Amino acid sequence: MPEISPHLPSMEIIAVAIITILAVISPGPDFAMVTRIALSRGRRAGILCAIGIGSGVSVHLTYTLIGLGVVFASNVWVLTALRYLGAAYLIWLGMSALWPDIRVMVTRRKPLKEMDVSANIFSTASGTDQNRNAPDRNAFWIGFACNALNPKTMLFIVSLFSQVISPGTPILQEIGYGIYIAACHMGWFGLVAVALTLPAVQARIAAIKVWIERAVGLCLAGLGIKLLAS
Repeated sequence: MPEISPHLPSMEIIAVAIITILAVISPGPDFAMVTRIALSRGRRAGILCAIGIGSGVSVHLTYTLIGLGVVFASNVWVLTALRYLGAAYLIWLGMSALWPDIRVMVTRRKPLKEMDVSANIFSTASGTDQNRNAPDRNAFWIGFACNALNPKTMLFIVSLFSQVISPGTPILQEIGYGIYIAACHMGWFGLVAVALTLPAVQARIAAIKVWIERAVGLCLAGLGIKLLAS
């Protein structure tokens, strides 16, 4: 069984740690998705979405570790296919967030969620779901697909393993890097979900929560359109 090399340069570890953190905390589709799920469904769903995002990284890590990452990244058709799939998914998510307003515009009826904004406040002590009809497990798969279909995550993983991590690094260390990258995604976006569902935060954003959800929906759809045009 391969062993972790005691001579691995510390600079590689530091570089992987810093680059990963900077990549994870940078705004993008994952942040918008966790924000939407946490605000609309509650803390538990938001955390499950964060876990799904971290788990989605495993898709990119798997094909990178078995040597297919560079092959995929160097083939235009693979990147194009992933870009189209990711863009379509983001646009669909954005439109689904805006669908209640679109439906109201079509039917000329007042949005139900605008009738009583205060009814949207979470049970902050327990982090219960606002939308009890939406299964929590869906939040996990939404986060998983959001990251697994993100071509930027693919390029980040491939670039990290091909340019920063030494080719001679033992496989167990590379797997350890992968676990660290996934854990960073889960930890950061989990903190975002918790922060957005804190009682103090909920009290401050209760009056504008509907508009935040709309802005996030527009952001997701815009990111999808930008991805198509890139």
